[in-house]
Amino acid sequence: QVQLAESGGGLAQDGGSLRLSCSASGRAANMYTLGWFRQAPGKEREIVAAISFNGVNTYYADPVKGRFTISRNNAQNTAYLRMNNLKPDDTAVYYCAAKFRGERDYAFWGRGTQVTVSS
Repeated sequence: QVQLAESGGGLAQDGGSLRLSCSASGRAANMYTLGWFRQAPGKEREIVAAISFNGVNTYYADPVKGRFTISRNNAQNTAYLRMNNLKPDDTAVYYCAAKFRGERDYAFWGRGTQVTVSS
């Protein structure tokens, strides 16, 4: 198993930037894909970005392409989501999650960190 903890959320203005961090423990960092998800009030949780276990492959949801960047530092057991040019629609609770190699589901989740973008 792996334990995940997000940090770095807060309040930003329209066009501003934040960087979220996801610290992991309990399992080697090169054993899982790391995804960032978000859930806004009244909406379903949606994937934002994902990065493969070795950092080679990345995925971005269309609304954040060109604005967000996912990265990971396996030696430090930490993943990041850099968010630039934030918009009010980015307001949500952001979660990091781990999907083990060879598994299809994200089985382990952090508790979430709130991101609020003012208009």
